[in-house]
Amino acid sequence: MSARVSPSPDSPASRSAVTGDRAFLGVKETAVYLGISPRTLYVWRHRRQGPPSFRMGARGRVTYRIDALDAWIREQELADSRSNLALDPVSAAPQRRVDRSATV
Repeated sequence: MSARVSPSPDSPASRSAVTGDRAFLGVKETAVYLGISPRTLYVWRHRRQGPPSFRMGARGRVTYRIDALDAWIREQELADSRSNLALDPVSAAPQRRVDRSATV
């Protein structure tokens, strides 16, 4: 019996399975898209953190624009010193100490 291998969350096949041809995602689909739990999205929204979202439709369901999710992911990558060498403290030029013992 052969085991079924599912695509990785970052693969285009898995993303298209979540997004289809849609431009917007609900909370559950966004959680799958980002690889986190829906609860985390609710907490981020309550704290005004995480990807941008808005309410849409008669019921006011929380919605995420896929383009905004991708932009938010890129921002997260740039804000992380491990993926942005400009923020890496090891590669920063050494700073000179100010001699505060000298009196004027």
